[in-house]
Amino acid sequence: MHVRMLNGGVAAACLVALSLTAGQAAAAAPRAADAPLAARVLTYDAGGSAEFKSAVNRGAAIWNESVDAVELRPVAAGQRANIRVLADNGWPRALPTTLGNGTVYIGRQAVDQGYDTIRISSHELGHILGLPDRKPGPCSSLMSGSTAGTSCTNPYPNAAEKAEVEGNFAGVLAERAPAGRAEVIVD
Repeated sequence: MHVRMLNGGVAAACLVALSLTAGQAAAAAPRAADAPLAARVLTYDAGGSAEFKSAVNRGAAIWNESVDAVELRPVAAGQRANIRVLADNGWPRALPTTLGNGTVYIGRQAVDQGYDTIRISSHELGHILGLPDRKPGPCSSLMSGSTAGTSCTNPYPNAAEKAEVEGNFAGVLAERAPAGRAEVIVD
């Protein structure tokens, strides 16, 4: 994963402010002007995703491979996740509440029609990361969703989709670790 650059004094001040206002922040030593900026960490709970759990984990890994400004991690036991992932018998959908937060449904209806579970997972997580549907669209566009057809198994965002997510999370100063945990991402 690549990381951004930020002045150490500003980063340290913002980390203190985050810990006072949100109760969650990453601990960090002062950084040099050329030190990397940590990605925003979003946790997800795939416990309710039933038979789609491995597809959800792969969809999250694809986003982690594709963008620098945000990282998706499974939630730690006893912690509250930013993203809840559930399986149901309907059509796949995402219900974002705020950027990086919400509920994803991996609907069996689309799977039964032949749509790829990893593409569905990656697409729906894209909505939580702030991306809209782009229908109709080609298979090369992850956010084209079902309009690319059942033969499309591409689970990767294209360059424009990656750039949009990077822009959505630009300026985020620190990881938002679950309450009670403080850590720094070092890659």
